[in-house]
Amino acid sequence: MYAIVECGGKQYKVEKDMLVKVEKLDAEVGATVDLKVLMLANDGVVKAGADCKDAKVSAVVTRQDKHAKILVVHYKPKKQIRKRQGHRQPYTELKITAIEG
Repeated sequence: MYAIVECGGKQYKVEKDMLVKVEKLDAEVGATVDLKVLMLANDGVVKAGADCKDAKVSAVVTRQDKHAKILVVHYKPKKQIRKRQGHRQPYTELKITAIEG
């Protein structure tokens, strides 16, 4: 059984006991989060749209962290313009605890 859920404007395929890194959510570690279900598949039976509006996917927040640093470099030749900037995108790690449909 798996489900397609929406979180932070992105879609994820999730299964039970799976760890998923999503965009940062405003939730404490250990809190339970319900995700919006777009599609549900179970043994070849697929529900989507209005058919799965009663479906529910529950997840527990396991970690709030940041991804590895990426470097952004701006360079213009012959102009002595060199700019280096780093960025770390924050994320929330979720563990899928239940898929009910």
